[in-house]
Amino acid sequence: QVQLVESGGGLVQAGGSLRLSCVASGRTFSVYTMGWFRQFPGKEREFVAAISWSGGSTYYADSVKGRFTISRDNAKNTVYLQMNSLKPEDTAVYYCAASKYARLAVTTTRTSDYGSWGQGTQVTVSS
Repeated sequence: QVQLVESGGGLVQAGGSLRLSCVASGRTFSVYTMGWFRQFPGKEREFVAAISWSGGSTYYADSVKGRFTISRDNAKNTVYLQMNSLKPEDTAVYYCAASKYARLAVTTTRTSDYGSWGQGTQVTVSS
């Protein structure tokens, strides 16, 4: 198992930006695909973005494409989610996750393909 700790959430006005960070410890971080998911109240957790083990490939949900950027620094065991042009509908709890298997395809969006999760960080966008 890998332990994940998110930070960087908060309250921001519509049109603003936030950067989420997720620090990993435990397993070898650099071989796993990392993802960001979010959960709205009363809804299932949904895919936001993923990045390959090397950082060379990324994949985004249509709802955030062009506004959010996922990146990673394997030397720091950290994955980031830069969120720009935030909208009130982006308000949710955001979770980072590590894939169950090494070098999982970055296009996977299923929560069942991710085996380790952070505790979540709240992002609130006011109108």
